[in-house]
Amino acid sequence: MDQFLHEVIGWLGYLQRGSVVSQLLLVAVPALAATLLQRRLPALAPLRPWLRPLALGTIALGSLLLALSGHPWRFSLSLGMIYLGWQALGLLGKLLELRIPADVIHQLEGRLLRPAYLLVVALAIINQLDSVQDLATVSIGEWFGVPLSLGRLFAAIVIAYLVIIGSGPPARAMAWLLQRALAMDEGSGRAVAVILRYLSVGIGLVWVANHLGLNANAILAIAGGLSLGIGFGIKEVFSNFISGLWLLLEGSVRPGDVLFIDGDPCEVRSLGLRAAVLWRDRDNAELVIPNQTFFTATTTTYTGSDRLRRSQVLVGAAYRHDPAGVVALLEATALTVPGVLAHPAPRGLVLNYGDSAIQYALRFWIANPMNNISTCSAVNMAVWQAFRGQGIEIPFPQRVQYSMTGSPHQDGPEQA
Repeated sequence: MDQFLHEVIGWLGYLQRGSVVSQLLLVAVPALAATLLQRRLPALAPLRPWLRPLALGTIALGSLLLALSGHPWRFSLSLGMIYLGWQALGLLGKLLELRIPADVIHQLEGRLLRPAYLLVVALAIINQLDSVQDLATVSIGEWFGVPLSLGRLFAAIVIAYLVIIGSGPPARAMAWLLQRALAMDEGSGRAVAVILRYLSVGIGLVWVANHLGLNANAILAIAGGLSLGIGFGIKEVFSNFISGLWLLLEGSVRPGDVLFIDGDPCEVRSLGLRAAVLWRDRDNAELVIPNQTFFTATTTTYTGSDRLRRSQVLVGAAYRHDPAGVVALLEATALTVPGVLAHPAPRGLVLNYGDSAIQYALRFWIANPMNNISTCSAVNMAVWQAFRGQGIEIPFPQRVQYSMTGSPHQDGPEQA
């Protein structure tokens, strides 16, 4: 470890040279200025596409002037190329969005492509300041009695990161193939993708432990430490992890299912190591619910056997209208609303005789439970238009008030 710190101090000494600082500022100032102007000045919106090319041009011109004046310039040119590559990644992401969903591209870019690019750049800069091969042999001590070098630790961290972050797309691709081959539904395909990812992460971590040279005794010691931690502090995390695996294997809660949470339908977006992420359409919110909650609380699902949901709207009509005609009109009106299924057919019902109206219910089926509120609103609007077109009155309660200034037999009723 002391040798590694000595190498880092040597790099800092190199970066303190005047020529190096000037080249660093030549690249940093235009790049930071373009970024700040693009984010914080809405008035420059028409110029935003030109800010970063202008920064690249400024860096190139500055490097050319340094070269013509006989000053060191290669470091600024290298930094300019690094900045150009960083901008090219953003352009590549926009091109890929034409073929791949934007959320998948953003996740891939933020978690894999850009970190990998920064890693390659860091190694290239270190290789200019020092030798990466020599640095990899630097010993940083022992771990459970196993000598550990900087290169071995770095490789283990990179492999673990790639396994944990980068195993998602391959797992989804394999699950897609299995879904097509075995004719599974969408929810089962997503569940298989999550299970395959867990398996990949487990195998990758075992490989990392083997790469570090951990023996059986070291692994047992780590397992013992984890057992102690589970008992004292992370038992909830472990319980949620096991609950998530059980939910996937059992199939009671799977990605893509629609659950009824706190009076609102929510779609299960993902089942993670600790919690499930549900999307609520009403306010475009994402709910993070611990996995073990589904074992301790009753949950209503609309996608257990199919995605059909029966919904209803309530309406009142005056007593002078024939109930059979009102029921027929309600059923015919429901069929005109987009999203209402013809099979099973809508059904109108006479619920009760109220004080001022006969109460009716119109029950109908929809294919997507997440569209229940919007479909009910459309049905209510259609019923209003149908009633107005047929002259059917929707009455409202009325009260009769008596003024008690005299005898009730002398005072007449006062309409309110």
